[in-house]
Amino acid sequence: MLLEGRSDVVRAFLHLIMQLRGQQEDLEGQQIAPGVLPASFRIQQNNRGDEEIIADFGDRAIGRVAPVDSMMWWAILLRAYTLYTGDADFAHGPEIQRMLRMILSLCLQSRFEVFPTLPVPDGSFMIDRRMGVHGHPLEIQVLFDSTLRSVSLLLPDSGNQWLINMALRRQEILRTYVQQYFWLDMDVLNRIYRFETEMLGENVENLFNIHPESIPLWVQDWLPDDAGYFVGNLGPGRMDFRFFAQGNLLMLATGMATPSQSKALANLIEQHWMELIGRMPMKLIYPAIEGDEWRLITGSDPKNIPWSYHNGGHWPVLIWPLAAAMLKVGRRDLAEKAWDIAEKRLMANQWPEYYDGRLGRLVGRRSNIRQVWSAAGFLLARHLLDDPELPLRFGIDEPCSNNKGE
Repeated sequence: MLLEGRSDVVRAFLHLIMQLRGQQEDLEGQQIAPGVLPASFRIQQNNRGDEEIIADFGDRAIGRVAPVDSMMWWAILLRAYTLYTGDADFAHGPEIQRMLRMILSLCLQSRFEVFPTLPVPDGSFMIDRRMGVHGHPLEIQVLFDSTLRSVSLLLPDSGNQWLINMALRRQEILRTYVQQYFWLDMDVLNRIYRFETEMLGENVENLFNIHPESIPLWVQDWLPDDAGYFVGNLGPGRMDFRFFAQGNLLMLATGMATPSQSKALANLIEQHWMELIGRMPMKLIYPAIEGDEWRLITGSDPKNIPWSYHNGGHWPVLIWPLAAAMLKVGRRDLAEKAWDIAEKRLMANQWPEYYDGRLGRLVGRRSNIRQVWSAAGFLLARHLLDDPELPLRFGIDEPCSNNKGE
């Protein structure tokens, strides 16, 4: 909407979502922390025949899990709106400022875990089914980083400096942490393969007590010599070696990855183009969970059969972070190639939510059509290709600093 000249719609959306936060007290069976924003909303008629907006804080989701990423995307969008329109007065209004402080306070809560990453429950972000994702998923760490940056830049120094300093310090440690411990290439894989376990003391190489036997067989054959990626999840005694597309692409697009990591990740996508891109950009997770592992982890979830939905399905909305990531590393050719693939099928298939199959050749078995986010991702990718400076104008690709100059 911003790029189509409808900034008024974006402003109204940001204000509405903030107002809907007040409905969280009406939910049954759970208590939502202040600062959590709704995952979605719907319009329905009340008993008087009037239309009213009803927010969903995860109450309609499987497992009734409250969303973690909604507040993050809201803060990032607010920052993009402010930068693109210059409407700083909106962001500095008392309601918005209170919301920003609540989000930042929630993100910086003291927890039992001492890691700089943000632990989240299974199903609280885009991958919302029992896909074995819990603890510290990569996607949330990147959004966490962007949220810390966005909120600290939107809060005025007066009266908020201690909170801003905490956010910037957390962001600095978070970036170093993810770059060091989530990254996987052949050098790292060789070190993990020779790890000793049950090591005690301060200076141990196997910090998370990862057992070499947990390395899946597919990894050593799939990982090229000159490539690498960020693993999907990392926690004590557990490393999820799967490739999570959204987290990896956002690592590049937001500048959170180092230059060498960015180049290696682009190499991986190029060399595994058919497996990750195929006939529709882009596969959400690679590889899919199959066989007994699928039955045990997903509970035989029929929507998450192998190579479908969140279990290795292809999601058109990922075309925009793919374009942003490839432009960031100077691989416009890959971004254009992916956009051409999407252009040939999305409109003809009526903008499906996701595609099935190892190459994404089939429209998803349970895929909804005429999906706004599929169309929006496609259009945003085109805008990015036409104007590569857009990420800076949106505040997506900014250095980690306390410089509040617009």
